[in-house]
Amino acid sequence: MTRPALRTVFAAAAAATALLLASCASGSTPDAGESAAADDFVTPGTLTIATGDIAYEPYVIGDDPASGEGFEAAIAYAIADKLGFAAEDVEWVRTSFEAAIAPGPKNFDFNIQQYTITDERRQAVDFSSPYYAASQAVVGITGGATDGVDSIAGLKGLSLGAMAGSTSAQTIEEVIQPDTAPRLYASNEDAVAAFNANQFDAFVIDLPTAFLATAMYIENSYIVGELPVGGVADEWGVVLAKDSPLTERVSAAIDELRADGTLEAITDEWLGAGLGVTLLQ
Repeated sequence: MTRPALRTVFAAAAAATALLLASCASGSTPDAGESAAADDFVTPGTLTIATGDIAYEPYVIGDDPASGEGFEAAIAYAIADKLGFAAEDVEWVRTSFEAAIAPGPKNFDFNIQQYTITDERRQAVDFSSPYYAASQAVVGITGGATDGVDSIAGLKGLSLGAMAGSTSAQTIEEVIQPDTAPRLYASNEDAVAAFNANQFDAFVIDLPTAFLATAMYIENSYIVGELPVGGVADEWGVVLAKDSPLTERVSAAIDELRADGTLEAITDEWLGAGLGVTLLQ
């Protein structure tokens, strides 16, 4: 998919981001550009950034984060610049979603792959200031069980699927409260495969990914609607090792990117603006 198409397809995802994050900047963190000790980094002189084993569009284009193309790839390099690293001094590594937020040492300085900031996860890792706020959406199949559904009540009797441990799964439990337990999967990829195999009626996933899914890799699918926020706001932050000496500087970098308009520009470029989705009530 070309970049102009991405801007159109993901339009709704960014419509409220600036408002949702406007109050998140903090004045208590140090300047992002302050020098850090060499041994604060996994590899001295290099900024090591992690993303998923497979990084999907629109977050990373062509599974190539080093290109800087894609929403999160662009943000990663913008953070690197604020920290004083040139693009050639950035090293990318890959991790699974769950491994990155498990307790223990890390092979990265920070990890960016759509991690929702939660108190539970903060027991094992650090989070930066949020760089995005995503809502959840319901994806259905044209001609399937979701046809004609225009309310949360209409979803309650359906079989629903999502990634285990995700904000999507929590939203199913707290907002939809379905009659039967949802089908939960180890990854979004596993959930997509099960959905394509007709193992459940409707897929709950964050809105940017819902646009991508319906446009590219779930055939005959459409977005049924957007869901109200559940028990936790789906604000995304980059992950760092617990008590990392870099946490405050990375947060300061993101706060500066928000204040100077860079975050908004990156969001507009890769997620777009202006296309509405029905909010299910």
